[in-house]
Amino acid sequence: MNRRRLFAVFFSPLLAWGQAAAATFRGKLLAGQVLDSASGRIRLTGDEPTLGVLNDPRVIGLELELTGQSRGPDALEIDPIHKKAMYALKDGKRLFVTYWCDICSIRTYTPGQCWCCQEQTELDLRERYE
Repeated sequence: MNRRRLFAVFFSPLLAWGQAAAATFRGKLLAGQVLDSASGRIRLTGDEPTLGVLNDPRVIGLELELTGQSRGPDALEIDPIHKKAMYALKDGKRLFVTYWCDICSIRTYTPGQCWCCQEQTELDLRERYE
């Protein structure tokens, strides 16, 4: 038990030191996974579901707020989709980017076919995360 405490006291700060601080950017999403922000154009990367949203033609052109890890002065790796790091900004509101199937009443967080009926899901910007 004493070794665990010793490890926690001495090595926890070192583990936290290696983690980068989160960066948040706002701007208009352009084709090609680029955000046009006040500080310039930022190249975007992320996990596969996040890239699905960034490449959705219905989302391109929207004002977005994205949180992730800065990968240089002009690059952002967006946090994984389960961390809720992507919002649409519309009419002064911060909205969750979700997708909805009207037929099956199934909500997803990346575009594509409904898991049930195989119809295309519709973009559904929401005030609450459900």
